[in-house]
Amino acid sequence: MSGARDVVIWHNPRCSKSRRTLELIREAGIEPVVRLYLKDAPDEAEIRAALAALGLADPRALMRTCEPVYREGGLGDLDDSEALVAAMAADPVLIERPLVMRGGRAVIARPPEAVLALLKG
Repeated sequence: MSGARDVVIWHNPRCSKSRRTLELIREAGIEPVVRLYLKDAPDEAEIRAALAALGLADPRALMRTCEPVYREGGLGDLDDSEALVAAMAADPVLIERPLVMRGGRAVIARPPEAVLALLKG
């Protein structure tokens, strides 16, 4: 299969959108690096790199704001980008999924078909 090491998915196998995204990647003939990010949490530098690849300035755009830990931690009231990145590194359930990266670019595959543009380029 082609592209074996250049596509990385931050994957949660319990999430239907994440499973479908992984399926689409494989249907394109690519076996990605699958990172189970809830078990192997990205550090702050990796989260900042993902934000840059996504073209996002606001870390909140990568956050699952519906999670109880978001509300309980008062993160909605926080206006400190570094603290938001630190919160995602400390509790990766806050990271939106699935995140797919390739060649310095990335997409949040919601809907899963959003990954197709990344795979073509």
